[in-house]
Amino acid sequence: MTAGEETGAFRGIRVGRIAAPLREQVIDGLRTAILEFELQPGQRLVERELIEQIGVSRATIREALRELTAEGLVVTVPQKGAMVYKPSADEARDLYAVRASLEALTVRRFVERASAAHHDRLRATVTTLEQYVAEGAGMHRLLRAKDLFYAELLAGAASPTIEQILAGVQARVRLLRATSMSQPGRAAQMAVEMRALVDAITARDAELASRLCVEHLEHAATTGLAALSAVGEK
Repeated sequence: MTAGEETGAFRGIRVGRIAAPLREQVIDGLRTAILEFELQPGQRLVERELIEQIGVSRATIREALRELTAEGLVVTVPQKGAMVYKPSADEARDLYAVRASLEALTVRRFVERASAAHHDRLRATVTTLEQYVAEGAGMHRLLRAKDLFYAELLAGAASPTIEQILAGVQARVRLLRATSMSQPGRAAQMAVEMRALVDAITARDAELASRLCVEHLEHAATTGLAALSAVGEK
C-alpha cells in the first residue's frame, strides 16, 4: 500500500491566499480532517503526499505538523514519521480516569467558588452546545463548544493548579473526545448529560454534580474505546 492509498478519504484541503495566513489555513484544514476522521487514528502523514494534496511548501507542512503535535493530534514515531495520534486501549482508559478525577474536582471547586456571572456563562456554553447538536454541526464546532464549556468551568473553579494539570491531559484526549462524539447518537446524549451536569452545578449540589461529571466521562469512555477498537480492526 502506498502512502497515497493510506490517506483514505483525504484528498487534500482548499486553501486561499486572503482569508487567513496560509499556515493557519493548513493547520485548520488538517485539524478538521483528523477530527472528522478523513485522516484516521494511526494513519501515517507523509510529507510528500500532503504537499501534493494541499499544494503548499514542505516548510508549511512541517510547521502544521509541529502545531498539531503540540495539540496532541499528531505523534512522531521512530522509523515511521508523523502519524495521527491513536492511543492504546490502556492509555485511553487511563486518560479517561485521570480526566474524571480532575474534572470532578474542578466541578467541586466551581460550586464552592464561582460567582453568579460564572454560572450564567457556563449555562450559556451548554445552550450553544445544544444548538450545535440540534443543527448537526461538524466535529470541529462541537469540540470548540466543549472547549468553551471547560474554559468557563475552569474560570469559575479559580484553581491555577487544576487548570495547569488538566491542560496537559486535555491536549491528549482531544481525539478521544472526537472519536466518542462521532458515534451515532452520542453527541445528542452528550448534550443531555452536559445539561444535567450544569443544572446540578447551578443548584450548587457538589455531590450530584461530581457524580454526573464522572458518569458523563464513563459514558464517553465506553463509546470512545469501542470506536477505537473498531478502527483497529479495519
